[in-house]
Amino acid sequence: MDKFNLKEVALRLKSLRELEGMAVEELAVATGVDCDEYIASENGERDFSFNFLYNCANKLECNITELITGESAKLSHFTITRKGNGMPIVRNSGFNYLHLASNMRNRSCEPFVVSIPYSVEVENKPIEVSIHSGQELDYVLEGELRVSIAGHETILHEGDSVYYNSDMPHGLMATGGRDAKILAVVLK
Repeated sequence: MDKFNLKEVALRLKSLRELEGMAVEELAVATGVDCDEYIASENGERDFSFNFLYNCANKLECNITELITGESAKLSHFTITRKGNGMPIVRNSGFNYLHLASNMRNRSCEPFVVSIPYSVEVENKPIEVSIHSGQELDYVLEGELRVSIAGHETILHEGDSVYYNSDMPHGLMATGGRDAKILAVVLK
């Protein structure tokens, strides 16, 4: 997938919801937004965060690859992703995701390399938090991260990691004057 097409993903989301016979309210609750925000997202009028897409895929019991690309993952034994490759997911927040196993069926986790831009404007602001089901491991490959989990904040440096229940409010941002890169593994 070369570019994330908001309208196409929104159409797939609406189609999957309708095929499953789910009400808008069910997915709004699952994604943590009100019904109006959910409808705007489903109509392609509002961009969605990765967490929004992840929560939709979980609620609809589909693979996030299918929701984003419209294609089913095909591999069942193993998949290899070469350096710098992966299924790109570029969000307006500036976070860039490379999915490292998008071709693998029946995944028990979602592994990503995430590039997080540094911004002097937001460095001293509160960290935006989100929640989703499961657990998560974030390992710092480059740079420094300011991390907030359930209201507790800390700084992680290259080689540091954090593992947490992701149903608690959590978020992170690059700090220290430069971009950061992490390996994020989201477990279902």
